[in-house]
Amino acid sequence: MKAVFLCKSGQERAHLWREHFGRAAPEIEFRIWPDVGDTGSIRYLVLWEPIDDIATEFPNLEVLFSTGAGVDQFDLTKIPDDVRVVRLLDPMIIAGMREYVCHAVLTLHRDFLGYRQSQAVADWRPVETRPANETRVGVMGLGTLGRAVLDALQPFAYSLRAWSQSPHDVDGVQCFSGSEQLQSFVSDCDILICLLPLTAATRGILNRDLFDAMPRGSGLINVGRGAHLVEDALLAALSDGQISGAVLDVAGDEPLAPEHPFWRHPRIQLTPHIASVTGTESAAAVLLDNVLRHERGERMLGVIDRGLGY
Repeated sequence: MKAVFLCKSGQERAHLWREHFGRAAPEIEFRIWPDVGDTGSIRYLVLWEPIDDIATEFPNLEVLFSTGAGVDQFDLTKIPDDVRVVRLLDPMIIAGMREYVCHAVLTLHRDFLGYRQSQAVADWRPVETRPANETRVGVMGLGTLGRAVLDALQPFAYSLRAWSQSPHDVDGVQCFSGSEQLQSFVSDCDILICLLPLTAATRGILNRDLFDAMPRGSGLINVGRGAHLVEDALLAALSDGQISGAVLDVAGDEPLAPEHPFWRHPRIQLTPHIASVTGTESAAAVLLDNVLRHERGERMLGVIDRGLGY
């Protein structure tokens, strides 16, 4: 059966991806939504926003690609078991996350949130900060992005630790796993970074109980999903000083409503879900490589474990 690839994404990106496929693999037919054509001929589909009746709409679909590093936007129960669901392991996403998190860690470690407040009132006073090698930074999530962030933080000489659902071993990092070790992990995190996939087990994991288990005055960075965070719990922890500052790139409802308290909170740095952005050429190369792998009967990169949800 001929390889037919359908792209449901922004028109500019989709046309650039079609050009890349046309140059590198002209034998693959590349269609751009909404010009779907015969839906029964489509074997590959890439998109972000899910399609409700995907099983009926595309009866011969073999691979569903996400345009991002996560797949939590999909309801996996609506996707046939024989359709492989694949995360986009784009090097631009990884590079962007490394850059963003390093900046966020330094923002909290060096208290640039405080200096922002001082500048607003013309207050020229330095703030004493502890050395990096005495600052404990913890990463929640040891997937591709979590490991990349830990690698990027190594040169700063922070004391690094990580937590994930299953056991891992990472050089230079103290690793924890499972719910029984979560409190031990966060109890020594001066700065906590959330890079977890969003699942039923991780939804709301950044809550008041977790904040109370952290050292007083710790900082929080959320670059996972907005639903990881219980927003009222963060506001309360900021109010009483249990959490000293937060850098948030994601929110429960995006975009945030203009009246949301995060916008004007002096101890929150807020960005509009831009920590890592899918590249154009790099993502096209990754997508095409996976299609060709599948055509050759080889395992694709980024295939999720449906039992885990990521």
